[in-house]
Amino acid sequence: MAWDTARTRQALLDAAVDEFAEHGFDGARIDRVGTRAGVNKERIYQYFGNKEKLFGHVLEAELDRIATAIPVTVEQAADLGDYAGRLYDYHRSRPQFIRLLHWEGLRDTGGPALKEPERTATYGSRVEALAQAQRDGTLDPDLDPKALFYAVLALGAWWFSVPQAVRMIFGGEQRPQTERDALIGLVRRLAGQGDR
Repeated sequence: MAWDTARTRQALLDAAVDEFAEHGFDGARIDRVGTRAGVNKERIYQYFGNKEKLFGHVLEAELDRIATAIPVTVEQAADLGDYAGRLYDYHRSRPQFIRLLHWEGLRDTGGPALKEPERTATYGSRVEALAQAQRDGTLDPDLDPKALFYAVLALGAWWFSVPQAVRMIFGGEQRPQTERDALIGLVRRLAGQGDR
């Protein structure tokens, strides 16, 4: 029977996402990735090289996933609250992404991040979409589009970055629909788009 390289590679990437999200780069173990994937750990080295390269592949795949899942266009910027709601939904369904970004940030040495020019370009295109929406009159023109975009990213992610703070501030169990609705309304008001 032929070895399904693509399926094995994907199984290893999926297992590595969970491993790095849970333990960070320093705490992650290649043998656990192999065990999670049900694949001999030697395949990891064969497909991805070392642990550093595997982390890079994982982060790159997750960045591509979120960029594809919730892009920002001028039309979508016309309701920035809706974008924030979709961002919230994404993080709720895929909390590993936020954790991976946190681990990446903790390892930051001041040098360039993984694929920094490409990521900068992606962020730039999203900021430009907001700037165009401002010129079109659907977003408050007095706001710095960079600061606005960053604020929306932060507001959409913070629920999942510090769930203990959410629990303490809002009391008790999480109420996803209430949280989501509050986020959407807050972003719409912040962006000068009213309550819609």
